[in-house]
Amino acid sequence: MIRLNKMTDYAVVMLSHMAGDDGARVTAAQMAQDSGVPLPSVSKLLKQLSKAGILTSHRGAGGGYSLRRAPVDISVAEIVTVLEGPIALTACIDGADTSCGSLPLCAMSGHWNQVNRAIQGALEGVSLADMMPRPFAFERASEDLISKIKTGVQQTDIKTKSQITRTPQ
Repeated sequence: MIRLNKMTDYAVVMLSHMAGDDGARVTAAQMAQDSGVPLPSVSKLLKQLSKAGILTSHRGAGGGYSLRRAPVDISVAEIVTVLEGPIALTACIDGADTSCGSLPLCAMSGHWNQVNRAIQGALEGVSLADMMPRPFAFERASEDLISKIKTGVQQTDIKTKSQITRTPQ
């Protein structure tokens, strides 16, 4: 199973929250309260994301952090790479300095690169804007239900008469 670490997941949650606030500045304490992510993790992630150029840090009164670019211009691949390093399923990727003793004899050496590129491309194709929560959409009511609502008659309002009969004892 391929799984991102908890801090990367927290970062996507936090950045999605910030993207939904239309560029508003947020402090670490506000973010921790709004997102449910522990304050020490929020502080660490905000600093890392700011250093990587995803966020802008604002000092002084009214300071905090804001997105440096529009959510559509920030890819999930960029976020993952900042927090976890190069996107790869295995350590043996082109140009990687690996300590694998089997590398010179490995028949798979270099063949994982196609898979790694596919995953990289998929994550580059998903922006922070795509990760933002969407408002809950209601399904349109049927014309029959709309008509009943307008007339004030609903199925729950229609009572059927039931007869109570006693059985002899």
